[in-house]
Amino acid sequence: MAGGSLSGGGVGEYIIFTKDLGFRSHNEGDGVHILLVEDDDRIAAALRPALHRHGMTTTRLAVGRGVADHLAGADVVLLDLGLPDVDGVDVCRAIREVSDVPVIVVSARGEVEDRILGLNCGADDYLVKPYDIGELVARVHTVLRRRGPSAAGGPAGEAVRVADVEVDTGRHTVTVAGRPVVLTRKEFQVLALLAGARGAVCTRGRIVAEVWGRSWPGANRTLDVHVASLRTKLGRPELVQTVRGVGYRLGHAGE
Repeated sequence: MAGGSLSGGGVGEYIIFTKDLGFRSHNEGDGVHILLVEDDDRIAAALRPALHRHGMTTTRLAVGRGVADHLAGADVVLLDLGLPDVDGVDVCRAIREVSDVPVIVVSARGEVEDRILGLNCGADDYLVKPYDIGELVARVHTVLRRRGPSAAGGPAGEAVRVADVEVDTGRHTVTVAGRPVVLTRKEFQVLALLAGARGAVCTRGRIVAEVWGRSWPGANRTLDVHVASLRTKLGRPELVQTVRGVGYRLGHAGE
């Protein structure tokens, strides 16, 4: 394995490995800006140039307090949980209160309970240290793909109109009869996925996989709750239609 390594003493000891990933286009990662929330100077010193080599720019914060004030312009947040001032779980929750920016937890806390807690507090992905930089970069691109082309520095997403409901994936907005509707991050992702299908049925499995990134025993119930909330907030209960035994689709009100 070629590249550099970094290690530290104590419980938090780990190594970041880098290796040659083979041929990649010059513009891979172009336009992607990472907000790195990491208190360890040595780790940041190794990780930032590795991300830069993959065409990504970075801003680094050493503390958790005030992270929400630095989200503008960030495409992905890489969040360590072991911060000196605020627990990273609380930082993730604070981010979710104001933004839907993808969050990847990068932590030495590797127990199943820790990973579940991180995902439940709003993280899009969870990577346990030590990790390979190639895997980290792949996960960054994966969470960006879930958000659509505009999140990855591509062209802005298009607006999809169904009756008087308009879903703009580029601006991340929803309007009903010209009035803005405030949705949670997951509600918007469910609606955007259905809108993108343009009337085709989206199976429950597909929606859960693309919006939550994983499945669990209560996933169908969680999806049903989000759909019920969508219908209420949009004020168009016929818009999100249930296809019994399969999933959901969008249809014109009154169909």
